[in-house]
Amino acid sequence: RSLSPRPTPSIGTYSQPACRFVVTMKLSILASLLASAAAFAPASHNLAVSSVRPASQLAVAIDTSDIKNGLTVEIDGEPWKVLSFSIMKQARGAAKTTIKFKNLKRGNTLENTYRSGEKFETAMIEKKPFQYTYPDENGNMFFMDMETFEETMVEAKVVEDVEKWIDEGMEVNLVFFKGEVIEVVVPQTMTYTIAETEPGIKGNTAQGVTKPAILSCGATITVPGYLSEGEAIKVDTAKGEFLSRDNE
Repeated sequence: RSLSPRPTPSIGTYSQPACRFVVTMKLSILASLLASAAAFAPASHNLAVSSVRPASQLAVAIDTSDIKNGLTVEIDGEPWKVLSFSIMKQARGAAKTTIKFKNLKRGNTLENTYRSGEKFETAMIEKKPFQYTYPDENGNMFFMDMETFEETMVEAKVVEDVEKWIDEGMEVNLVFFKGEVIEVVVPQTMTYTIAETEPGIKGNTAQGVTKPAILSCGATITVPGYLSEGEAIKVDTAKGEFLSRDNE
């Protein structure tokens, strides 16, 4: 007689204990397969987060046409600040640009001439607001982070160019390059009190009489003859010049 194949039993044909055993085995096999697949899957990376830097830290490629006073570029791994520049046009050939730099780490200056279009890279710097707190006996100055309240010491050689403009409790910007403070930037327009000067003489405004005055920050500038001690005045710290009375 002919033999017909035995039908494969469905889950429903098993006894209850056998049925539970089959389901458990299938779930176990499925879990093992999923675990194996996860182990070989490539790790995910949040590229959007890892590639983002603060805007002030991004290095940008520029050329001689982008040069301006105060710009900081990186040359041979060091930060150089543009102090001045001049463009020399020639009858034949491209113009040349002469640039005077200051090394913000070592303090020395350098003047070079470049062909038009020569490339530079801006330095990856970061500016943060700090408040001046106190100096030490070696001329170093301490500043407090306006966000974390942590103190940072700035060496005397870094702050020497602007030290005379820094007054008690003054807010400044510290410039960091690769985690190191390389510059202290004071506001260009500041209000100071005249600490010491000759007595003011009325009527000296028209004649343009001037006199030296020592300010509350310690700097000495030339002021109009009609001003007196104790008066608050506005000063251009970049030029070291009197601007006006504070209330004008």
